[in-house]
Amino acid sequence: MIITPENLTLDDIAQIIDDPLMPVSINRDCRTGVEKSAAVVANVVAQEQAVYGVNTGFGKLASVKIAAKDTAVLQRNLILSHCAGVGDLSDTNLVRVMMVLKLLSLARGASGVRWELIEAIENVLNAGIIPVVPVQGSVGASGDLAPLAHFAATLLGEGDAIYEDQQQPARTALESAGLKPIELAAKEGLALINGTQFSTAAAIVSLNVAWKLATTAIVTGAMSTDAIMGSTAPLQAAIHDLRGHQGQIDVAAAMRALMAGSQIRESHRDNDTRVQDPYCIRCQPQVTGASIDLLRQTAITLQTEANAVTDNPLVIVDDAHPNGGQILSGGNFHAEPVAFAADNIAIAIAEIGAIAQRRIALMVDPALSFDLPAFLTPEAGLCSGFMVAEITSAALMSENKHLANPCSTDSTPTSANQEDHVSMAAHAAYRLQRMNRNLEHILAIELLCAARGIEFRSPLATSKPLLSVITELRKQVATLEEDRYMATDIEKAAQIVADGIVKHVDVRGTMPSLLPD
Repeated sequence: MIITPENLTLDDIAQIIDDPLMPVSINRDCRTGVEKSAAVVANVVAQEQAVYGVNTGFGKLASVKIAAKDTAVLQRNLILSHCAGVGDLSDTNLVRVMMVLKLLSLARGASGVRWELIEAIENVLNAGIIPVVPVQGSVGASGDLAPLAHFAATLLGEGDAIYEDQQQPARTALESAGLKPIELAAKEGLALINGTQFSTAAAIVSLNVAWKLATTAIVTGAMSTDAIMGSTAPLQAAIHDLRGHQGQIDVAAAMRALMAGSQIRESHRDNDTRVQDPYCIRCQPQVTGASIDLLRQTAITLQTEANAVTDNPLVIVDDAHPNGGQILSGGNFHAEPVAFAADNIAIAIAEIGAIAQRRIALMVDPALSFDLPAFLTPEAGLCSGFMVAEITSAALMSENKHLANPCSTDSTPTSANQEDHVSMAAHAAYRLQRMNRNLEHILAIELLCAARGIEFRSPLATSKPLLSVITELRKQVATLEEDRYMATDIEKAAQIVADGIVKHVDVRGTMPSLLPD
């Protein structure tokens, strides 16, 4: 894939995640702009003008002037001193996306780095070398300093990296791939670590998963509706057109298509004693649809951020200027937009899970499920059926509600009060992975319950699309006739959810898309 700054899409990033062996390179048309920017930095160094990040200390030490002969050492020291991350190691797909986003940012020609640095990142990326990056240590301003420093250290042959599935010293990995460590020039260390690429990559990776789960929830929600013999009247287009929210309209349309032709639905269309279904059935378009709208809004923010220059200071090329341009200090490294986006994704994940859990609770309750057996077992009492699976879903739902508390409203001063307001975007984005795993399991439990509920309606059949999902499930998980070790069933169903249920239904064209074509 040849990527061009300002033009990378979330679909492009999804392809990069799905195909870790695909080579990625920057459009060579960017080279002129990059080299002009590097020349501005070189001129400043030659004239020994004091410019932050080029020949000064960093953060609170910005007033300390550094001699020209020490600028390379300054940049190396910056990287090594900032490799202070702790905790779990980042997933390889997250690190790979982070590296791609850093390439995009540097290639905009506003960071003052040499073209050689961009090529070095490309070579490491395409050799399949993955820097070892701890997830904790960034407060989301001044950039994702610690995570990006661990990535930058690999370019220097420092720290550890994963190569050919083995964690090893970065220098060894480079040598094995036929590459050499790079020596950083003025400002290049700061350009590598000043930016939001870790937070943005983490948010985008989790957004892709959250979107898959949101569309999966439309399918499992339709199955639950049929399992409890719920009404499709609340799905009629006229209702949703009157409100006008696109996500709501899209979810209702998808559910209508998913349930079309269901014998179960037709069997109780007339003379049903129930007037209205509970909210978890009746308000699915309104709740899941609002969540989808929220994910779409965050997608726009994150696609913009993926293509942004978030370095500091920035090199503004100007051929009329004596130095060929200016070097301006600003605050593009502040990840507030990413923190807000991550918080919104968290809210959407939590709400999709919350309403799904209520559907599970509805199906296992004989007083509310319209004559389904208690806990969906034919031997209630002797067997507990899905009793504790429902409790597990409640535990996961509650955990996600806790995790959805906003991170962006927190801040703490750092760097001797020089960096006195920060975004907390890094852990705002990274916690989404845990939330998505919880939601996968909630939807897996709903899938198991809904499939069993529909089977209890035999000889009435559900719709062809929903039947295709049950058929796929039954290849992995047998119908629960009597109690057995439940955790295995849940994990197998969770894997089906993670892989994407939507690909198993024949109405994919009606499912909503994250961003318009």
